[in-house]
Amino acid sequence: MEMKIYRRPAVEDWPSIVGRQKTGAPEQVRDTVTRILSDVREAGDSKVCEYVRSLDGYDAQRYGLAVSSAEMEEAAAMVPEDLRSAIRLAADNIRKFHQAQLGHDVEAETMSGVVCRQKSVPVLNVGLYVPGGTAPLFSTVLMLAIPASMAGCRRIVLCTPAGPEGKVSPVILYCAGLCGVTEIYKVGGAVAVAAMAYGTETIRKVDKIFGPGNSYVMEAKKQVSQDCAIDMPAGPSEVMIIADKTARARYVASDFLSQLEHGKDSQAVLLSTSEKLVEDVAAEIEARMDGLSRKDIVCESVRRSLAVIFDTEDDMVEFSNFYAPEHLIIATSDYRKTSEGIVNAGSVFLGNYSTESAGDYASGTNHTLPTGGWAVSCSGVNIDSFRKKITFQEISPDGLKSLGPVIVRMALAEGLDAHANAVKVRLDDIMEG
Repeated sequence: MEMKIYRRPAVEDWPSIVGRQKTGAPEQVRDTVTRILSDVREAGDSKVCEYVRSLDGYDAQRYGLAVSSAEMEEAAAMVPEDLRSAIRLAADNIRKFHQAQLGHDVEAETMSGVVCRQKSVPVLNVGLYVPGGTAPLFSTVLMLAIPASMAGCRRIVLCTPAGPEGKVSPVILYCAGLCGVTEIYKVGGAVAVAAMAYGTETIRKVDKIFGPGNSYVMEAKKQVSQDCAIDMPAGPSEVMIIADKTARARYVASDFLSQLEHGKDSQAVLLSTSEKLVEDVAAEIEARMDGLSRKDIVCESVRRSLAVIFDTEDDMVEFSNFYAPEHLIIATSDYRKTSEGIVNAGSVFLGNYSTESAGDYASGTNHTLPTGGWAVSCSGVNIDSFRKKITFQEISPDGLKSLGPVIVRMALAEGLDAHANAVKVRLDDIMEG
């Protein structure tokens, strides 16, 4: 299956080339999610259990929704030591990078007698969604639970689907235990989002929901966002690669395929000034697909993928900022200089050896990132995603004497007499005192 190749397309043709629009989920997905949300909101546990049984085959009504401490211990024993060691190293790197993001509170005396302060506090109750299914994303547990814990979130809830026998992926449970998460429920998809957003008898409501998922999960997060905060809008996973003749075709093809195995709706885009590199990458992709365990998925997603040949590096950077990729790899001779022009991207990987897989697992940066072009206005998950900022102000009598007339003048100009009077009564007392 060959990827599409475009040569020096006009700017007005860029949207149609990438074929990516924020049109929302299909009507069938929207209607299904709306029904699930309504059912769970109205009936709580009974509907959650009903959906878990019909969708996953697990009798949650009989055996319960919560993962027990015994199940946690059993799962940890099932994870091979070499994998546990790898996970611990990755977790350590993630902690180090997110620790560096913890800032200090801000205080400033804006004028004599007027002190303003900003304090960062945690979101108290957060819900983490971790996909299961064909590829249980245990790395997502690390990416969400570690910063949530470091941010000081008081309650961390994790929802992930179980199989017909009620078994959650042992590696997901091991990672949860490593991160100190103990409130875990065997619920997946839009049902999990509904339970966390609205609360049930078993699963208490959270204040903000994080995590990736399929189109049903994404649509559910979108619909509940009126009642419960979410991390960001998201869609199918994607990578863009900016490469010149110095890039290595094998590396570029490997990064293409690693992204495309995420799902049939994933997309990979190559931008290059070298016609030969594009041809070599296309050949490498064809040659390497046969050995992949998820070849059927890659064969579908490669249909949505493409290469675009440009004359200059500036053209590539402009196209990249238009696309606003979730992941951006820059493999040019002076990749640091190329990166200076990037303003829209979720996470950027510099040079031939900075594979996107490193960010997915173990370098330390977070892999929960904006997709579908949302990187034009959204950041990836970070410590601040789990915190909020409160401002304080303290004004002394002398401060109000200086600032008060300014407030009064502005309030009267807006026609808000009561605002002005709130200052005047205080100024009168100060003057009399």
